[in-house]
Formats: sequence, structure tokens, C-alpha cells
Amino acid sequence: MISLDFNFNIWTRDLSHYLENQVKVGLFGSGVGLSLVLGFSAAYTCYYLLSVAKKPQLISGGKKFYHFLREQCPVVSETYYPTFWCWESRIQTLLRPFVTAKPGVVYRNELIKGADGGQISLDWFDNDDSASHPDPAARPTVLLLPGLTGTSRESYILHMVQQSRDLGYRMMLANYLGRKGRKTCLKGVIVFSAGWDVFECTASLEKPLDRFLFNSYLTSCLQASVHRHRPVLEKCYDIDHIMKAKTIREFDERFTSIMFGYPTNDDYYHDASPVHKLKSVQVPMLCLNAADDVFSPSHAIPVEAVKQNPNLAMLITCHGGHIGFLEGLWPRQSTYMDRVYRQFTKAVFEQGSGLQDLSC
Repeated sequence: MISLDFNFNIWTRDLSHYLENQVKVGLFGSGVGLSLVLGFSAAYTCYYLLSVAKKPQLISGGKKFYHFLREQCPVVSETYYPTFWCWESRIQTLLRPFVTAKPGVVYRNELIKGADGGQISLDWFDNDDSASHPDPAARPTVLLLPGLTGTSRESYILHMVQQSRDLGYRMMLANYLGRKGRKTCLKGVIVFSAGWDVFECTASLEKPLDRFLFNSYLTSCLQASVHRHRPVLEKCYDIDHIMKAKTIREFDERFTSIMFGYPTNDDYYHDASPVHKLKSVQVPMLCLNAADDVFSPSHAIPVEAVKQNPNLAMLITCHGGHIGFLEGLWPRQSTYMDRVYRQFTKAVFEQGSGLQDLSC
């Protein structure tokens, strides 16, 4: 009887905390104002609070970075309450683009011509109406790099632009970031749902259900990008063979690894796996991953590598999927990922002195 009473008290406390923090923002925010009206059964509520809603795990390679995050980014210590009707990872991943709002953003495009005749396209959000940083020369700039097949119009990108706009910052979106070590102008880095080991990522996405839900679609997106430039690419590659690829692995074997001059696809996958580069990170970097992300399986999250570098921190939630992290009854306006981004970005720009000499 003692253990049952103890568990009931825990359930009651957590449910009260959940409703206190989520109901007040209303139905169309990140709240669950109608949760009781919708008739949560006691059994489901207990299961949700004990097995789904949990505090994330924060790992860091140094005490200084760890304490900085705990003090300046309270979201890293809060219980993450995934949306109760879509907390499963695949549903979170699939619904994120459709459920969340797409804030209106007008970009200024800049084309940079390279010496080899190629072009680099940059999308800028200048935020000239910034009240907190009216001087453009002193306005903080956030560089965003969308993921595979991503663009500046993805919902998660637009949400980060909105968060930065509210903070008064400028945004630049690109698809490549070079290496400069300590000479870089970057003050901090935040990474969401990274596929740390490409071998493990592709293997996970080749499981029957995940191949059907994600792999085939992403492969078709990659093939579409090749098809758009077919008149140029067909001079060097077998486009018909590329267009017959059924998986991302087959596409990479037939095109990506060859285009970048790798002897084999395995050589390309090794170099494309960020896990091998973590020891070289010299800028404070926070990484957010969900343990149920089918794109980046939990056993491949590089916890031990993070512990070896004082510039690294890893935040792991039990749920959230891939770039999902939906929370509340109807997560239209904000997600857990958005809150992590906002708090860390603000802390880097406004409390950045606390990130100096993290190895000390």
C-alpha cells in the first residue's frame, strides 16, 4: 500500500504541474485546456505521465557548459510533455510540417558566383524593424543550415526565423558551413535531430515501415533535384540509373559518392558522419536529439564522444521524433524545439561571456 500511495502522489503532482503549465496558454497555443473535457482516462493519464512525459537528459563534456545551460536555458531542466495524441515518433515527424503554423517571412535573396562558375544562394531576413538592435552593423546574425532536401520555407526554419525576429536578430540561410576552427566568427552552435552515424541512419530507414514512410519519399526528393539539372549532369553521370534508385543508400551509391569523388559509398558515409568530427568542435555546441528518432537511432547518439569535449552538450528527450518535438493539445504556434532554440540563442548573444574558456 505504501508504494501505491507514493505512485499516486507522484501522478497527482505531475498531472497538476502539467495542467498548471500547459492549460493557461489556451487551446491554440501549446496548452491542453480541453484535456479533461476530452476525457482522459485515469489509466491513460498515469501511463502518459510515467512513460511518456519525462525530463530530458543533459550531458556535457564540461561542468562550465553544463551549469551555463542549466542557469540560462531553463527549458533543458523542464519535463517535456509531448502532444498526448501524437507522441509516437513517426507521427510526430510526419505531422510537424502540417500541424505547426508557417509564419509569414519575406527573404532577401543574394546570389554569390563562385570561381568555378557555380552559384551560392543565400536567403537573408534583415529584421530592419528590430527595436532591441536598431543598428544593422551591431545586430546579431543567426546562420541557419536546413537539413537534407530542406529549404528556407520549411516550417521548422520559419519558426526559428520568427523566434529570432522576436529577439531582434538578423537571419541568414545557407546550405553549407566551412571549417575555420577557433578563427570562426560563430559564438555558438545548436544542432537539431542530427544523424550522427550515417551507416546507422540508413540502416534504420531501411526497416520496412520506415522505408515506406520516409526513405522512398526522401529518395524521390533527391532524384527530383538531379532531374532539374539533368541537361548538365547527364554529361557525367548515368541519370537513368540514378532515377531507378529505391532508397537513399542506392541514390548515394549511384550519384552522391561518385560526384564527390569517393572510392566507395562506405568511404563517403564515414566522412559524412558527424560523430567523427565531434572531437574537433571548438565552439560551444548544444545538440538536441530524441531517443525515438528513427532517422538517428538512440544507440548511435554519441554520448561518450560528447563527454570528451568541454565545448559540447547533448540534450536527449525520450520522445519527439525527427524535427518534431510537438507539445500541448494543438501545437500550432510553438514546439519544445523552438523553446530550446530561443533560449540558447538568446543566452549565447546576451550571456556569451559565460561561454568563454569552457575547458577551464
